[in-house]
This record gives sequence, C-alpha cells and structure tokens, in this order.
Amino acid sequence: MNDILIIGGGLAGLTSAILLQQNGYQVSVFEKKKYPFHRVCGEYISNEVFPFLESLNIGISESAYSRINHLAITSVSGKILQADLTMGGFGLSRYKLDHLMYEQAKRLGVEFIFEKVDNIVFNEGKFQITTPGNRVYETPIAIAAYGKRSNLDQKLNRSFFYKRSPYLGVKYHIKTDLPGNLVRLDNFQGGYCGVSKIEDDKFCLCYLSQTANLKEYSGIPEMEEAVLFKNPYLRSLFKNSEFLFKSPEVINEISFEKKTLVENHLLFCGDSAGMITPLCGNGMAIAIHSAKILADSIMHFAKKGSGIDRIAMENEYKFQWEKQFALRLRSGRLIQKLFGNTFISDLTVSTLGKLPGITQMLVKKTHGESLKY
Repeated sequence: MNDILIIGGGLAGLTSAILLQQNGYQVSVFEKKKYPFHRVCGEYISNEVFPFLESLNIGISESAYSRINHLAITSVSGKILQADLTMGGFGLSRYKLDHLMYEQAKRLGVEFIFEKVDNIVFNEGKFQITTPGNRVYETPIAIAAYGKRSNLDQKLNRSFFYKRSPYLGVKYHIKTDLPGNLVRLDNFQGGYCGVSKIEDDKFCLCYLSQTANLKEYSGIPEMEEAVLFKNPYLRSLFKNSEFLFKSPEVINEISFEKKTLVENHLLFCGDSAGMITPLCGNGMAIAIHSAKILADSIMHFAKKGSGIDRIAMENEYKFQWEKQFALRLRSGRLIQKLFGNTFISDLTVSTLGKLPGITQMLVKKTHGESLKY
C-alpha cells in the first residue's frame, strides 16, 4: 500500500508528487494520458512561482520560456488598454512544462499509473481507488487533482457539479507577429481570448466562450468568424497567424462555482479545489501554490511513522488555502463581470485607460506574493 495516491497528473498533482516523494513518502499518480500532451490552458504563469519551480530541479531555466511584462486589453469595438505588469510572468506550454515535471517525478521514484479512476471510497481509515477492470488500490491519504470537472465529481456528489456550467474553452498554438513580452486579452460578446508567447517562437491562443455562442452555429470555425471576428484585433490575429494544430483543443462545462477543499477526507487540489477566472491569468500559479500548501500540511500532520492527525491536517490545509486564494478567486469572479459584453467591456476599457492606478490595483488583486520554499 502506497503512502499517498494522487488522482490527476497536471500541475497540482505533479507538484504534490515531487514534494512528497522528495520528503520520503512513496507516491503514485493516476493519469489517463501519456506525457507529453496538450491541455486547454492559457499557458501564462505568474512569476510568483518561478523561483519555486527552479527549486524543484525540473530544468525550468533551460526551457526557452518567454518573459512577459506587459498587458493589453481590447474591447469588442477595438478600444485598447495597456499596462505594465509589475510582477510579470512567463510563457511555457503545458506540453513542455508538464513533461519536465513528469520526468523529474519519475527520477525521484514516483510511480505513474496510466489509467482512468472509476471510483474512490473512504472506509476504516483507508481509501479504495478503483480503476477499469475493478482493480483496487489502497492508501491512507488520497489527493484529487484531476482538474476542472470530472465524472468523479458526480460520483462524489459534489454540489457544484449539478450547477449550470455555461462556458467552454478553446486553445490553439500559433505563429504570429506580436511582441514577445505581451499578454493580450481580447473581448468578444460572451467571452474573451488571451494570447501570449510560449517557447520556440510559438504563441498560445486560448479563449473562453459562453456555450450559447456555439449553439447558434454549426461549429467552432463558424462561431469564431461570426462572434470573435467582431473584435478587429481578434479578426486580424486569426487572419494573419499560422495555426499549428490540425484542430483546437476544447474543453466543455467549465465551472467557476466555489468548490469544497475536503470531502470525506479526500483532499482536493488545483482546479479540483477552485478555479480563478482565466481573465486573471493565474490558474497555473494557483495550482502550483495550492499543491505546495497541501504537501506542507501533509508533511506536518502525517509524518512518516507517526500516524495521521487527519482533522488537524485538513483544517490546516483549508485555513492556508483560504488565506492565500479566497480573495483572489472572488476578485477574479467580480472582474470577469466587467468583460465579455460589448457595451460593458467598451466602457471598462475606456474608464480604466483613464485610471491607471485602478488598473494596477485590479492586477494586484489577482496576483499573490512570491511563493516561499
């Protein structure tokens, strides 16, 4: 029986696995896909986690990432707001970053089980995790880091699963002529699109749209032309870029509802615990930071050979998570309401352009302090 089983091998799962394995725990990770692979993600990462990633020895400094320190926001009508990013960030694809972390986890001895998890049950101090074919794995500590939404959420009867999830996410990699230090957010009716440079002179183009937009058209290309192209910046971007995927990466039913951090002793981490709106560009940093908080809580209250103080561990994790992220997620949900609507986004961009101090305050509300390690 392993010390810890982690469901999901994204940023939160991989960060948890590396930290816990480094500190003497035997960790296994369940992941459905083989690395490397693409994920729907904006691929902009706040610099708050860069020194921490360096400390994991994954080779982040040699990864040809881009440095990003400037923000532009455009309205549907074509107005533009520009601002410097004080903390800034960097661009690196999930295809590359996740693979770097996976390779380091393997070097440390983390076991990877490339299977889907069908069910998870807690009974008499142990979790039983079932995979297809009714194979059962047991562990005293289980981490759910499987992302934004899963069938497991339904089986676990998580309340957010039954609430309306009106968004879909679409991602491309492109080659285009934009400044390498820029992250640009382009509004359209019912959504917004982010574009920023990643590695190898490529850019990530990723947008969030209300699913109602897609229902009105026969497919994604038709929706893009009818809805996104009304923003002249987006029209120019799509018309003057080389698209590198045969078809986009797409994810449906994205939810920004508040989620629980612990249910029946199962510990949720990353997007499974709560998502910041993509407009704020900090989902990747929060996933990494939340995994650090969870690993610290486990190492403090479930020391090897000393038993598990489960309630204290869970309470500490919830306290630290709320302290670090609750305000950021609330701020993100509020800021998102200012965009994705033709009239409101136009008014917001015009107003914030005259109030640079307010713009910087809103940016700061969605960023954290540098992660200590």
